Amino acid sequence: MAPPDSESIQLPGIGRRLASMLYESLLLLGVLAVMIVPLFLLAATANILVPGAIMRVYVVLCLALYFIWHWHGGRQTLAMRTWKLAIATPAGHVPPLWRLALRYILAWPSLTLFGVGILWALVDRDRQFLHDRLAGTRIIFVPPTRS
Repeated sequence: MAPPDSESIQLPGIGRRLASMLYESLLLLGVLAVMIVPLFLLAATANILVPGAIMRVYVVLCLALYFIWHWHGGRQTLAMRTWKLAIATPAGHVPPLWRLALRYILAWPSLTLFGVGILWALVDRDRQFLHDRLAGTRIIFVPPTRS
């Protein structure tokens, strides 16, 4: 996907981004099932119980792998592709890996602290989420291409 010029970048509305997040949360149930089953099978084979703290770290790392890999490879998860969204720098370029990792890390408190980072979009000048603003990324609208 070629980067758009900065004049043609379209920013999606909050509703589209929230719909994508809701769809993503449904898809993550399947992703987590695929990622967690091998751990449970390994633990069952060794006849051990995986402590809750290890399970939480494992899930966070699996989700980091899922999101950062998709954002970096094609800049879109399946939900983002469905809703025609992509991650970009403010200039419309593909963000470097370190920005994507920072975005992922910052998204956790943004979502878990009563959604304060999502509510931030209501007062942000570009309607961006707080974790995007802090990471130097933004969600852009990717219009469908004509075949």
